Amino acid sequence: MVIKGKNISIVKIFFLILYYGFARHLPSSNSCWEIGGIIRRFVCRHIFKKCGKNVNIERKAWFASGTEIEIGDNSGIGINAHIPNGTIIGDNVMMGPNCFILDINHNYHNANIPMSLQGFQKKKITKIGNDVWIGRDVFITPGRIISDHSIIAARCVLCKDFPEYSIIGGNPSKVIRDRRNS
Repeated sequence: MVIKGKNISIVKIFFLILYYGFARHLPSSNSCWEIGGIIRRFVCRHIFKKCGKNVNIERKAWFASGTEIEIGDNSGIGINAHIPNGTIIGDNVMMGPNCFILDINHNYHNANIPMSLQGFQKKKITKIGNDVWIGRDVFITPGRIISDHSIIAARCVLCKDFPEYSIIGGNPSKVIRDRRNS
């Protein structure tokens, strides 16, 4: 079957239906003997391009078809997170609830044409490094590269890239300090 120009196998379609119709709505991973997390991890192993060991996909996470998502060992996608297809998540990444990652934005450069008629910019992939903590309600603009060992504070609007070991917060985002100097 072809979805948006990509061939998706019947097996992946089955697991996508299983995820969005059932597993997505199970209790969070830290309740009911962790059965919801176990089922979601099993289902996502059959959907994602790469799914590491000890991955945690929380309830109500949305990731489109998910066939191009890569997630490393000991990493997680938070409750009610919105992760576009193609996102790359490293090892040991913690993600709080309600995180939202964009992969496209509207064109707006021609002031003579209404923005709604200018279409969209090219899709950009977000890459999250290793040992990253993304707090609750973080909004990430398209194409961000989140460096290794970084912390993104809750409710931050991440609109540019920062060096490794940065503690980042605010709207717009800025470096609060370097983790190594704590």
